[in-house]
Amino acid sequence: MPMASEWMDEETKLLQDAAARFVAKEMTPHADRWDRQRQIDRDVWLRAGEAGLLLASIPAEYGGGGGTFAHDATIYQEICRAGLSSGAGVCYSISACLIPHYILAYGTEGQKRQWLPRMAKGEIIGAIAMTEPGAGSDLQNIRTAAQAVDDGYRLNGSKTYISNGQTADLILVVAKTDPAAGAKGISLIAIEPANAEGFRRGRNLEKMGMHAQDTSELFFDDCFVPAANILGGVPGQGFGQLMQQLAVERMIVALSATVNMELAIAWTTAYARERPLFGKRLWDFQNTQFKLAECQTLAFVSRTFVDALMTRLLTGNLDAATAAAAKLWTTENLGKIADECLQLFGGAGYMSEYPISRLFADARVSRIYGGSSEVMKLIVARTL
Repeated sequence: MPMASEWMDEETKLLQDAAARFVAKEMTPHADRWDRQRQIDRDVWLRAGEAGLLLASIPAEYGGGGGTFAHDATIYQEICRAGLSSGAGVCYSISACLIPHYILAYGTEGQKRQWLPRMAKGEIIGAIAMTEPGAGSDLQNIRTAAQAVDDGYRLNGSKTYISNGQTADLILVVAKTDPAAGAKGISLIAIEPANAEGFRRGRNLEKMGMHAQDTSELFFDDCFVPAANILGGVPGQGFGQLMQQLAVERMIVALSATVNMELAIAWTTAYARERPLFGKRLWDFQNTQFKLAECQTLAFVSRTFVDALMTRLLTGNLDAATAAAAKLWTTENLGKIADECLQLFGGAGYMSEYPISRLFADARVSRIYGGSSEVMKLIVARTL
C-alpha cells in the first residue's frame, strides 16, 4: 500500500474508495481488450460521468464536482494504481483534468457552458494538439496557421502524436493566427470534428507501449473554424495559456510516474517471494533485497517530493520550474526502477503477459511527453 498523502483529507479518501470500486468494475476487466483494439471504449466515460468521476475540480455550475485538483488527482491515481495509466489514465488526465481547466481558466462564458457540462457527463472526450512533425517542445516553431476570413478562420497544417486523437470530440489546436508576431501570434482554437469541414484524422499510430491510448495524426486542409472557437475569444493569447497550465500537466505526469514506481516494486516483491531459485526463493538472495531496497528508497523519496508539491499546487504556490523538477525526477527514476524490476523477473519480465513488461514499455515515453527530460533540465537550470 502507498504511504498516506498529507494533501488527502477524509473527503478525498472516500472518493478514493469510490474511484477504486469503479475502476475495478468498469475498467480493469476490459484492459487487455483495450490494449488489443488500441483505444478505450467510449461508453466507459459515460458511466464515469454518471458516477460523478469526471471534471471533479470544475465548479458545479458548469456540471463539475465543485472540488479541487486534489479530487482529480485522487481519481487519476486510482486509475494508475490499477495498472491502467497507459490507456484510461492518459485519456482521463487529458479529458477530465487538463482540457476542462483550459476552458474554465480562459474560455468565454459561452464556451464554458457549451463544452464543460457535456465533458462532465462523458459525452465529450477532449484532446490538445500541440506537436507537429517538425515542432515538439519548441512551440514557437509550429507551422499550423489560421488565416482570418469572414466570421472565422481557415486552418491549415498537421499535428502528430496527439493523445485521444482518434476519439476526441473537442480538440484544442495550437495554431498561429499571426505568424509575424512570434509567441504573441499563437492561439488555441477549438475544433469539433463532427462539424469541422476540412478536418481529418490520420492513423492511430502504433507505439512501443501505451497501447490502449489512441495516438493520432491530425490534418487541417483549409478547415473553417468559427471565430467563436478561439479560446477566450481573443486571438494571440495561446502561448501564455499553455505556459500557465504546464505546472499542472507536469504534476499529473509526476503523479503517474510515482504510482508506477510503487506498482513495479509491489509486483516484483510479490513475484520474488514466490519464485523458486536454487532451492530458495528469489527473495532470499541478498542481491534481490538490496535491489528492491534501492528501488523502494527512490520511490519513497519521489512520493514525499510529489506529495509536498501537491500541497504547494493546491495552495497556488507551485512554480513551473519546481514542477519541471518533479517531472524530471520521477520519470527518470521510474525508468530506473522499471528496468531493475523487470531484470528481477528474468525471462518472464520480457513476456507481455506480465504487467511489469507493459509497465516497462509504457514508462519510456514519460521522459518525452509533456516536455522531454532535457527540456525539464533547461527549465530548472534557468533558476540557478
